[in-house]
Amino acid sequence: MTYADTIAALADPTRRALIDRLRHGPLPVCDLARGFPISRPAVSQHLRVLSDAGLLQVTPQGNRRFYAIAPDGVAALRHYLDELWDDALAGFAAAARAEAAAEAAKEQP
Repeated sequence: MTYADTIAALADPTRRALIDRLRHGPLPVCDLARGFPISRPAVSQHLRVLSDAGLLQVTPQGNRRFYAIAPDGVAALRHYLDELWDDALAGFAAAARAEAAAEAAKEQP
């Protein structure tokens, strides 16, 4: 999966809320669905989107399926965001240098 798939999956607030619930460890769908204003099958569909985007690991245990955050999927998103941050910082540094050079040029007689 690409970072774009991951970002698209996380664009939905319900999916972000599911990821937040999984931050403390794996949970079955029945526990994840508790408290949401949508049906359990709808929660399962959201979990499928997150899983397809590479953000979740699914582990069957008996007749239940436990969902957990997939470290590799999160790492790919973090790598993209780190690169984006590095580019933004480089742009800021270049703008600061240009502004400093312009100010220095103004001060020279």
